[in-house]
Amino acid sequence: MTGKFITFEGGDGAGKSTQIERLAARLSANGRIVTTTREPGGTPTAEAIRQKILSGSVKSLGADAEAILFAAARTDHVDKVIRPALARDGWVLCDRFADSTRVYQGVGGGVDEGLLHALERVAIGDTKPDLTFVLDVPAMVGLARVRERLEATGASADRFEGDNLVVLEKRRHAFLDIAAREPDRCVVVDATQTVEQVAAAIWQAVTTKLLDEEAS
Repeated sequence: MTGKFITFEGGDGAGKSTQIERLAARLSANGRIVTTTREPGGTPTAEAIRQKILSGSVKSLGADAEAILFAAARTDHVDKVIRPALARDGWVLCDRFADSTRVYQGVGGGVDEGLLHALERVAIGDTKPDLTFVLDVPAMVGLARVRERLEATGASADRFEGDNLVVLEKRRHAFLDIAAREPDRCVVVDATQTVEQVAAAIWQAVTTKLLDEEAS
């Protein structure tokens, strides 16, 4: 048995957190040691950087600076949480990872692709996901879900949740483009389905791509 690294990507309101909880519970019931985490975040240092970024307080520094901050948070996260968990043969489920930086700061923010590749190489090295789920919803659906959640909790939109539909739809297609370029790693799931249907599709992919492979 070896550790497995699964990431969840997609636009805001796609339901990543819910599905991570569902998958973690099912893997745990099957005897796996599971670590759930998120980006930016996962360590005290990375969580502090997350607060700075999502509050919008560093937006004025520009997209390049945001990308560098994301890389700093990711370096700490990979070194202190992800790699140690994998070394213990654990399964790591992460809400966002490097693909989100490619989309939000690259496609959405205009950060040079060469800079993004360099930051990614330094931050993660060879610690790359075994499987990535792209939870896909139309921008309008995701936006409606975010607004419903904010109204229910009384919270304010973060740095990225307040963007308009054009930007949100651009990000959606950027995630789909990544999935199309890396079909061995990425699985696109229609997240407009019910929570149960999405969870079933995710479990089927995990079984086919990771559990069956582990048993063979």
